[in-house]
Amino acid sequence: MYDSTDIQRNKGMAIIAYILFFVPLIAAKDSKFAMYHANQGLTLFLCCVILNVVLGIIPIIGWILLPLANLAMFIFAILGIVAAAQGQAKPLPVIGAYTLLK
Repeated sequence: MYDSTDIQRNKGMAIIAYILFFVPLIAAKDSKFAMYHANQGLTLFLCCVILNVVLGIIPIIGWILLPLANLAMFIFAILGIVAAAQGQAKPLPVIGAYTLLK
């Protein structure tokens, strides 16, 4: 599905995508592999923002669930980084099926 030379050249950008999703959008916009991981990173970022806003507003139950949700997002980021480092294009659990960037 992805060219092996593209994967080897852009592994670093794919890894960075889970920390700063916009960097591959600028530096590796021609790489399908880096763009896949940039999409995953953007989806993860948006989920983090939405979860933090919504759970931060909800009293007590939201405040209890917020650290668990942040832990889950952190684990998703680690899973994405590991997949990118191994040259794989595995979708993240739960949120990986959504495509925001084409």
